[in-house]
Amino acid sequence: MNQKDIEKIAHLARLDVSEQECVSYAEDLSRILGLIEQMNAIATEHVAPMAQPETTALRFREDAVTMNGDPDRLLALAPACAHGLYLVPRVIE
Repeated sequence: MNQKDIEKIAHLARLDVSEQECVSYAEDLSRILGLIEQMNAIATEHVAPMAQPETTALRFREDAVTMNGDPDRLLALAPACAHGLYLVPRVIE
């Protein structure tokens, strides 16, 4: 990539980019595109596609209400609470 390419991309994205930033971005994007070319050159024809990197299944647990921790101790940490509930500032008027 060169400075003209960066200027064109910046114009299309409606970004104000200085001349010094154009030079830096051109170098960075050239390195990124070079890395992508290296990755595309790797032979992957015999690699099976994967939906996710882990093949382990999730452990299921019973859907039950549980209480972890001491509620009174946790409420004591809050800046404001009343009747066992945390008080927060109103955000919608």
